[in-house]
Amino acid sequence: MPVAELPERLNVATEFVDVHLSLGRSDKAAILSGDRVITYRQLLEDVNRFGNALRSLGIRMEERVAMLLPDSPEWATAFFGAMKIGAVAVPLNTNLKSADYLYYLNDSRARVLVVEPSLLEHIQSIRPELASLQHILVVGDDAHGHLSLDELTRAASPLLDAADTSKDDMAFWLYSSGTTGAPKAAVHLHHDMIVAADLYAVDTIGLQETDVSFSVAKLFFAYGLGNGLYFPLRTGGTTVLHPGRPTPDAVFETIDRHQPTVFYSVPTSYAAMLHEAEKAGRTSLGRVRMCVSAGETLPAHLFETWRDRFGVEILDGIGSTEILHIFISNRPGQARPGSTGQIVPGFDARIVDEDGCDLPRGSVGTLWIKGDSIASEYWNKHEQTKETICGHWINTRDKFLIDEDGYFWYAGRTDDMMKVSGQAVWPTDVEGVLMKHPAVLESGVVGALDADGLTRTVAYVVLKDGRAKTADLARELQQFVKQQTAPHKYPRAIVFVDRLPKTATGKIKRFLLRELAAADNPLIGK
Repeated sequence: MPVAELPERLNVATEFVDVHLSLGRSDKAAILSGDRVITYRQLLEDVNRFGNALRSLGIRMEERVAMLLPDSPEWATAFFGAMKIGAVAVPLNTNLKSADYLYYLNDSRARVLVVEPSLLEHIQSIRPELASLQHILVVGDDAHGHLSLDELTRAASPLLDAADTSKDDMAFWLYSSGTTGAPKAAVHLHHDMIVAADLYAVDTIGLQETDVSFSVAKLFFAYGLGNGLYFPLRTGGTTVLHPGRPTPDAVFETIDRHQPTVFYSVPTSYAAMLHEAEKAGRTSLGRVRMCVSAGETLPAHLFETWRDRFGVEILDGIGSTEILHIFISNRPGQARPGSTGQIVPGFDARIVDEDGCDLPRGSVGTLWIKGDSIASEYWNKHEQTKETICGHWINTRDKFLIDEDGYFWYAGRTDDMMKVSGQAVWPTDVEGVLMKHPAVLESGVVGALDADGLTRTVAYVVLKDGRAKTADLARELQQFVKQQTAPHKYPRAIVFVDRLPKTATGKIKRFLLRELAAADNPLIGK
């Protein structure tokens, strides 16, 4: 949806929350979370109470309200309540350390932090260093010496007129997941969620009012925020929020309990769930009619194995924090294994060389995207903003090629490619082959220098349960890759690890693997 079609004065909270009462959805379930059922009427009242509570604390338009919360109804009410009064919601990753929160809270200059009691200890130790933070609101009645969110909202009015915001006012910030360098806050505007929801969720994958959505990806980053909150609210559907860790057992239990029809996850989680299902003999996803993946490329083998076991295809796509959600995607019934899909209508794409010149189809180049959901800037990062956002276009720094049918094929990040024997090797090519081996759960491939100073591939491999980390298996994996791809691509070293370093979105932190390979080079002496 082009921004020009939206009204100039627009408050996003009214578009996703208030509107449902006039559409007859007052008593319909908006959120399911454990035993809790939050209707659309209750959601509106809770959003209004939260907004009024912020105003009672003197919070004004454009001031930041940080959120350190698990996926829960409180997350939704804090997010929309802040934006409804014209403040800026700043969700924070719940899996970090105190030093990280010190950076986020001082960088955002948040005046308010809403926090779950179990996460409060991370804030207590850094409280004297938080220069801008004035109020800590703790969920529940026991506020541990701070303000009680529950007490404040109970005392607040359930009626609230939305602030007179522009479609181009700041609405919320999302911090990048930090695959390279320090995290940056992508500044998103009041119109951005509407554009992303209408172009992708409604027009591309066909999300419906009757759908119940469940996202393994958490609300604190861009992919999960759409899946688990504003997509279902845009269509008048229902979302399932799971506050705990999304282990395979917990995910299957949630699917069985709440019977979602649309399921969102990331390749790492799909692989873990598939491994668990193979062990347990499970072949059903209940009422799930559609699965979606993003965060990292979905290997063709994983797509095919999942479809064969559960009878449901996974629609792979790519999005980003800066663009807010998926802008290239497979469609229901048209998915091609291993492909990221086709451009989402309403977005434009270019594949360019190092000089920014367009490349012909079939050539690998850097992906640039144009669309109305792109962030306006990185907060207080002027140079990084100019390097990434170029007028109407954004440089994703992802490498792709487009085939003759308009399908996009992912080749890796700009700095992931390595030259081996003078030929280009993309980590995803090798990882996709390794994934086919029955012993491999997942892998991360990087380059390292051998004893002659030449670049060779190294694979860090996580094995499935019960598989022993032996030298014979390492040689078997090397031979397996040799047999299925070009000889120069096979890993000269296999390193077995218990887990791969990843961002909150499930992307492999290859820079950490490269650092590991440089520090403890497994190629020396090979």
